Amino acid sequence: MRSPFKDYVLGPKPEDPRLTEWIAGIDHDGRLIETSVVAERPLTIFLNGQEIVTAMTIGDYPDLLAVGFLLNQNMLQPEDVITGIDHDGDLGVVVVRTERKTDYEETLQKKVRTSGCAQGTMFGGLMEKIEGIELPHNAELRTSWIYALSRKINSTFSLYLKAGAIHGCVLCRGDKPLVYMEDVGRHNAIDKIAGYMFLNGITATDKIFYTTGRLTSEMVIKAVQMGVPILISRSGFTAWGVELARETGLTLVGRAKGKRFVALSGGDRIVFDANPNMVADEPKGADRKSNREEDAS
Repeated sequence: MRSPFKDYVLGPKPEDPRLTEWIAGIDHDGRLIETSVVAERPLTIFLNGQEIVTAMTIGDYPDLLAVGFLLNQNMLQPEDVITGIDHDGDLGVVVVRTERKTDYEETLQKKVRTSGCAQGTMFGGLMEKIEGIELPHNAELRTSWIYALSRKINSTFSLYLKAGAIHGCVLCRGDKPLVYMEDVGRHNAIDKIAGYMFLNGITATDKIFYTTGRLTSEMVIKAVQMGVPILISRSGFTAWGVELARETGLTLVGRAKGKRFVALSGGDRIVFDANPNMVADEPKGADRKSNREEDAS
């Protein structure tokens, strides 16, 4: 049974016609088909009068993406007051305006191409910022929460199940998923969540991040910046991601599928309160119905 959208504060929009397109092709048997593919469009982010970056995105929640990106690039500060967010869908532009005057010309010259899908970019100075962040020591992660979150999130009807080629990030508290964002790059999805948290005054100390993508250095840096103490993924790790997690005290759990998971950092936060023998393995293959077959005769 798929979890309905009402279970989330914000959730995927698989039925939004702007986010996918039907494209004709042929399958392995030579039959004519139409397949649902994810739409991808540019969004140029401005901070006050300065152009910051052009991101490739599916186009939902442009205000959250812009604010979250600027926060995670250390261009917006926690104390900043946003006076306006203007989005022009036709031009593919979003402008975030603040009371504080900003000028990041020098910062824009220092950028690092990350391992994120759709060519993620991070600007200079972020490593220095996370060195001073201390994640809450009293946060805990129960194994029953890992199993419950995996079951709920992976049964949610999403763009991934409809069309694939997408990553998801979910903000959770305990065993409850709260905000589920998808995009062509996992960095975009996590930025949308950061924007939502900032605009709604949501604290991170008791939250968990769940992602469908790899646990890379980029994902660890973003989670630490946002103050989230626990990061979980269905996928695996990179060595630098693990190293950064250990240095910053982030609990890092990967390969979380069915009854199995691996923790390579922050294992002292984990409470083993569930019997893994009582948890069913995931069925093989996702229930994705993205093709429409036509009569080729």
